[in-house]
Amino acid sequence: MAAPSSRRSTCARCLRPGAACLCAAVRPVAHRVQVLILMHPLELHQAKGTARLLHLCLRHSRVIVGEAFAPDALAQVLAAPWSDADRQAPRRAVLLYPPSPPDPQHPMQAPPPLPAHWLAAPDRLRLVLLDGTWRKSRRMLWSNPQLQALPRLALHAPPASRYAIRKAHAPHQRSTLEAAQQALLQLEPANPDIAALGAAMEAFMAQQRVHWPAARSAMLDPPDP
Repeated sequence: MAAPSSRRSTCARCLRPGAACLCAAVRPVAHRVQVLILMHPLELHQAKGTARLLHLCLRHSRVIVGEAFAPDALAQVLAAPWSDADRQAPRRAVLLYPPSPPDPQHPMQAPPPLPAHWLAAPDRLRLVLLDGTWRKSRRMLWSNPQLQALPRLALHAPPASRYAIRKAHAPHQRSTLEAAQQALLQLEPANPDIAALGAAMEAFMAQQRVHWPAARSAMLDPPDP
């Protein structure tokens, strides 16, 4: 008789082990802005990460794994059409990232202003997210001048993060899913479907509270409305 395999089964959809499958937390969202998730390689198998869940919720999203991208490859990722409509009206890439204070050790070019008329056409936008810890995302930005050259979108007075299972080093830091939800709310304010991302986050946190004490505490002591 063959010995039982020690390898855990993995969900083909969410790429997580069966016991940690994310699929029950997925909430499909109709949206107009495309979302491009640039995932740091160390996040690929991070159990506490939310980028994969975000991707499964958003039909018009893609995930690319890397840190320092080859310039030609990154240019293709940022501008390549995802549909026939994109070929007729190319997408405009916008980086979701807060203003960066000057850092003499890691000088970066100043981003161009975000044109106001871009915001009036969300179906022409491709929102670029850097998925990783704050340190990793800064390294990704430093390593890729083409990302530095993108107009930036900053979040306006977002609510406090519910993402208790990973430490944030500043109040503006939040999970990739939470940041994407707030950005889409700014870009598509009349879209009621975006609220489903909050439901996906709650479902994810409820799943995680079994494994992480911080998540369990956050679920038992929710913030004041």
